Amino acid sequence: MLAVNMMKNRLNGMALGGLLLILLNGCASPQQRQLQHAREHAFISYWPPPSHSKGLRLAVKDNIDMRGRVTSAGSEFVSKNSPPAARDAPCLALARERHVHIVGKTNLTEFAVTVSGENRFFGTPKSRLDGKNDSIPGGSSSGSAMAVATNMADVAFGSDTGGSIRVPAACCGVYGLKTTFGLVSTKGVFPISPKHLDTVGPLARNISDLAQGMDLLQRGFASKYRHAVAEKPRARQITLGRLYLNGTDSAIDQAIDAELAARHFKIVKLSPSFEKKWRQAEKDGKVVALGDAWYNDQKYANQKGVSILTKLVLANGELDYKFGYKAAVKRKAAWQHELHSVFQQVDFIAVPTLQGLPPKMPYWGSDVVFELRVFDMQNTLAVNYAGNPALAVPIRMPAQGKTTPVTSLQLVGPRLSEASLLNAGRLLEHKN
Repeated sequence: MLAVNMMKNRLNGMALGGLLLILLNGCASPQQRQLQHAREHAFISYWPPPSHSKGLRLAVKDNIDMRGRVTSAGSEFVSKNSPPAARDAPCLALARERHVHIVGKTNLTEFAVTVSGENRFFGTPKSRLDGKNDSIPGGSSSGSAMAVATNMADVAFGSDTGGSIRVPAACCGVYGLKTTFGLVSTKGVFPISPKHLDTVGPLARNISDLAQGMDLLQRGFASKYRHAVAEKPRARQITLGRLYLNGTDSAIDQAIDAELAARHFKIVKLSPSFEKKWRQAEKDGKVVALGDAWYNDQKYANQKGVSILTKLVLANGELDYKFGYKAAVKRKAAWQHELHSVFQQVDFIAVPTLQGLPPKMPYWGSDVVFELRVFDMQNTLAVNYAGNPALAVPIRMPAQGKTTPVTSLQLVGPRLSEASLLNAGRLLEHKN
């Protein structure tokens, strides 16, 4: 009888606990529930800062080595079969030196080779950009973008081979900076295209935090940024070469043009011949990215625990490497020269980061067809192919009911123009 009574008491306690949880969840505001949902899967490992801490919170993409931690590269196989990193990647040196609190390792697509942001093993973050937490987060730095978008970090480090910082920034409504190739060391970063395309850069909710993030990647950047602001404090002092690409949603072009006009930038429309060269550079950049992904990561192609989608991407990369890679690499110098010529006439190139608003993740999850659809939306590979820096800037669109859609403007600059790019981004920033 005693055992029966104890069991009844336990069940009653469990029921009461369940009721309390329901009541607590019911009392949570819609914003709180939405934020909690959006936070899911942003991190692979999360270490909250002390409650009294007011210092900068830094999140690090989990393809960047951190001493004592396994670098998963978003992969079940790698996470289960790799030892902890023996040392930090060099790009973390300044953060360590300044005792910045690292709040965790962020989620990403497996091996950073797909663009929707899906990760079936670690979970897929869902962007709240559409107001419903249904949009893709973008890849591959999905977790880094979501970490700053949901205020779980002030700055997040990501990597960018073909758009992997700027695309998630566009999908999550934050700022993302792709740095000049070679400016920030990629040693200790899981390789895709270390000889041609790979870069490391910061993401943040605002330009001030983004500048702080960049100052953790390049010593002395804060001074460079202050100088850029002092040199050109007003938008009318900056000339933008506006690039229009066929296939872009006209509402996105209109929103970007309206914002640039409202801020009084000087605008020069770039020629159709340049658009043609840009599109060729996008194709060549894709061949180099996929070819290098296969060349550097082919050892994982037949491993159990690697997703079918990743294996198909690597298999496609093998074809690119064997049949188009050498010719694409040879054309890179001509494209770099073309960009250099354009930057003799304008300060930056202005082009949408994505050709449409971020789509919803399919109910059944991503597949090759969906990944290709998202891949074809991005306008980012031509920049990696050249090695130039670029900044993704959120741009508001006209309200649609209770939702205000947000698109993204990509500003492309000359080599080593990161500080000036952030100044231009500052002049586009909405303070409220």
